[in-house]
Amino acid sequence: MIRAQHLSKSYETPGETVEVLKDLSLDLDDGATAAIIGPSGCGKTTLLNLLGALDRPTAGSIEIGDIDIAQLSESDAAAFRNHRLGFVFQQHHLLPQLNVLENVMVPRLAGDWEEPATDTQHRAMELLVKVGLQDRLHHLPWQLSGGEKLRTAVARALINRPKLILADEPTGSLDPASTDQVADLLLELNRNEGVTLLVVTHNHELAHRMSKTFELKAGQLHPAGH
Repeated sequence: MIRAQHLSKSYETPGETVEVLKDLSLDLDDGATAAIIGPSGCGKTTLLNLLGALDRPTAGSIEIGDIDIAQLSESDAAAFRNHRLGFVFQQHHLLPQLNVLENVMVPRLAGDWEEPATDTQHRAMELLVKVGLQDRLHHLPWQLSGGEKLRTAVARALINRPKLILADEPTGSLDPASTDQVADLLLELNRNEGVTLLVVTHNHELAHRMSKTFELKAGQLHPAGH
């Protein structure tokens, strides 16, 4: 599913070049679950942005499935993200003027899909049942708890039936009980939906529930012991 080879990413700043990732490689099989841990500022989000076709590496290649995403044009990268990837962010990025059901439907309505709106709504409602929000369909984001917002974001990430979900600190603002519930949900969806799951997290307990854990340090990934 993911094959990243010899990735480097650097940024030019006044007076110096800051190298964030250095000759990094990552292989992740289809249907696997994995976590990346490491201290703040080590480059975890930078790596996730590269894998999600939100940014380009300074050097190296990234294959998602059979596509080298580092070579895609801006428009092709946007289409790839919409059709092949699902994103879950710590801040959720729910649209405040839309209810839960509408927020989940947004990626499907924004792309070049030919699916009827009724089919999109049916898919969204099925996902909201799976994440336990069938009684919150018409609630606005401000009416939801932190855990409910995150579950809405997870449902939204799945609406386009992606093969890969990238989650950036998904439980960073949750209490331990809610973190466990979200971990259960992500792993259940991995099994039932067949998606590959890659989580960036500070939470070692969440990381240890994934089948693989990597530590990012000095710009490179290293296997982390469970």
